[in-house]
Amino acid sequence: MLITVRDNNVDQALRALKKKLQREGVYREMKLRRHYEKPSEKRAREHAAAVSRARKADRKRLERDR
Repeated sequence: MLITVRDNNVDQALRALKKKLQREGVYREMKLRRHYEKPSEKRAREHAAAVSRARKADRKRLERDR
């Protein structure tokens, strides 16, 4: 990953770096790896996320059809 600093503006470059890290999911990955997660907990978390995504897709589909 490459961030260019223009006109010695480090604050702007730091904001750009944080935005890129956020977009690529680095922060989420760091949070997940902070502690060991049992395989059963991982499956349960992933299943809950899948259910949540499916419900959200259903809500969006219903709104579009109205």
